[in-house]
Amino acid sequence: MSMNRIVSVISLCFCAVVVMAQEAFGDGQLSVQKVADNAVRIQYTEGNVKSDLPDWLYVKHETVADCALKVTVDAKKQQLVIKDRKGKTVFTATRHQLKNGEATLTFSSPKDECLFGLGQFQDGYSNVRGLSRRLTQVNTQISIPMLISSKGYGILWNNYGMTEYNPCHNSVRLTVRQSETSSGSDVVDVTTTEGNKREVRQRHVFEATVDIPETGDYSLLLDVGQKMARRHNLAIDGENVIEMQNLWLPPTASKIVHLEKGRHTLTAELTKDDKPVLYYDRVQDQTTFRSPVATAVDYTVFVGSPDEIIATYRSLTGECPEMPKWALGYIHCRERFHSSQEILETANRFRKEDMPLSLIVQDWQYWGKYGWNSMKFDEDFYPDPKALTDSLHQMGVRLMLSVWSKIDKNSDVGRQMVRDQYYIPGTDWIDFFNPQAAASYWHNFRERLLPLGIDAWWQDATEPENDDLVGRRVNNGRWSGEQVRNVYPLLVNKTVYEGLREAGREAMILTRCGFPGIQRYGSALWSGDVGNDWETFRRQITAGLGVQAAGIPWWTYDAGGFFRPGDQYTNQDYIDRMLRWIELSVYLPLMRVHGYMSNTEPWNYGDEAKQIIAECLKEREQLRPYIEQCAHRIAKEGYTLMRPLVFDFADDAEALQQKYEYMFGPSLLISPVTEPNVTEWRTYLPKNKEGWTDYRTGRHYHGGQYVTTPVDKAHIPVFVRGDVQTIIQ
Repeated sequence: MSMNRIVSVISLCFCAVVVMAQEAFGDGQLSVQKVADNAVRIQYTEGNVKSDLPDWLYVKHETVADCALKVTVDAKKQQLVIKDRKGKTVFTATRHQLKNGEATLTFSSPKDECLFGLGQFQDGYSNVRGLSRRLTQVNTQISIPMLISSKGYGILWNNYGMTEYNPCHNSVRLTVRQSETSSGSDVVDVTTTEGNKREVRQRHVFEATVDIPETGDYSLLLDVGQKMARRHNLAIDGENVIEMQNLWLPPTASKIVHLEKGRHTLTAELTKDDKPVLYYDRVQDQTTFRSPVATAVDYTVFVGSPDEIIATYRSLTGECPEMPKWALGYIHCRERFHSSQEILETANRFRKEDMPLSLIVQDWQYWGKYGWNSMKFDEDFYPDPKALTDSLHQMGVRLMLSVWSKIDKNSDVGRQMVRDQYYIPGTDWIDFFNPQAAASYWHNFRERLLPLGIDAWWQDATEPENDDLVGRRVNNGRWSGEQVRNVYPLLVNKTVYEGLREAGREAMILTRCGFPGIQRYGSALWSGDVGNDWETFRRQITAGLGVQAAGIPWWTYDAGGFFRPGDQYTNQDYIDRMLRWIELSVYLPLMRVHGYMSNTEPWNYGDEAKQIIAECLKEREQLRPYIEQCAHRIAKEGYTLMRPLVFDFADDAEALQQKYEYMFGPSLLISPVTEPNVTEWRTYLPKNKEGWTDYRTGRHYHGGQYVTTPVDKAHIPVFVRGDVQTIIQ
């Protein structure tokens, strides 16, 4: 069909046998495939350019013939409109563009819309409408290009590379202030892929000016110009608008600010070697995905309630297996145990103190003299690992072990990998894009570790760390790292999960990064090497809710923060803050404590803290039947346990504005305490005809209002939808 003869509107209703259509559209072809009764996959291509990458994302590819959605394509206006089963327009795409190998999709996003998802980010946003983000994989950041809208649709962007979400059209480079050479320095202890080390980090002040053409809300994206940042800082006209410090941070930070028309002065105090650029653009009534390496504009739109959207998303990208029940209790971790004796003494102490313990974790460096991730215990400190696991099992405790995708090239395993050229060139990371390399990794894993009786596996640094695919070639040079930049964690987890299942073993995997589809590998995510301050705590909540809205159900954080103060055992301000982290972790999908260079056991923080933590562990145990029911629904129904309020209260505009509150399962509203030294806390109770009951006092409240309730050091506000008796029988 020639472009001159295209009718202005092509209406595609997926009834009877018409389940897939492809039509001329702009400079290319637009195909619309019905992939579920409430989902369509749209692909815009030009010419005969095809990708040779496997479809790692989807497990189902067939078309279906039922008729729930109507898709209308207007070739003249370059629009695509999707209507729900009632005929209401829910999604309007206004641009499909391929240019120089770059794919762009833009769709309408009205002012009253809220958008949730994209994975785990440290910018503190829950509603990401209008925000600019760069979707890359680094420590503490997990990019999952999936969104849920309060308007009744979800969208999954099908691209394995880096993706710009709402990319900005304007930018300015900040330069070092000429009046000074340095504004100070910091000496810090950090974890690296070579182990623990000390760094001196000098600070500089950078500056620039921008001219804003019109007053309005502007989305900012600050890029420090390094693979990882140490500080995010930006002031506009002397007022701080971005401020975050940690020993590791993602390279970009995002913010929406209101700016008046005219010239504005920018300053940023960052580390000496940063090369900061600020990207900025006025917030529009539209949302854009843009991937710089692509052969198609490729995305899937889901229509329905958030639960319906997530259930279909999981049906297409892989259902979650059952999470083992023993993983749903308390998981105890520290950086790190140094011997079998330390692990057994700690497990025995938990039992002596009558504190529930489900799973204990051996972090890195148990390999000792054998080299990084040699898949072998140093027998000087772990003389009989099988006896260790057997002893723990006799106590009713399971063992998790840290295993990396990075292997010392001088170890026994590493020499094999070097010989067979199974590393990503120029790195110490195994090339999981190469099926032979993945098989070799699993062969060593199976032969060296599975016989030890270990129950769960901690696949650390699966980004790979520091965005290390950039500028590399993978799978014997077949693909560029840029093509597959975000999908590495999916393949690591695939290798381990499928190997475990083939070996007849139950799979429970904790991993530091993820991608759409990772839920099918029994993988739980956590938020990486974060700090411990109040702002970091708040940002972990929004980060976790972003993971849930992106369809990944199993998530947690390092309760207490990974990086902790040197006086953590006696610093009362820190201990009080740590307790809030732990109290909230009772109501996370997984409950886990961790800490850098820390003995994280409850008895190390004083009698009061020990008693409060013990109550938290017992409360988690009391909730286990409720959590197990929800876990079963995750596997069987595509359910979500940690629920952003859009899942249950999409029609309550005030509920959608709550950044930190969420539902834990169908009945519990969680209201985290995110400030120090408070004796009362304000909670919004969403509109709900059954009302709400205070979990601890039994007092009943009507929904659709804010309430202020007393809090003590030991508890956070929790409200039951309806009657308390429906939760715990």
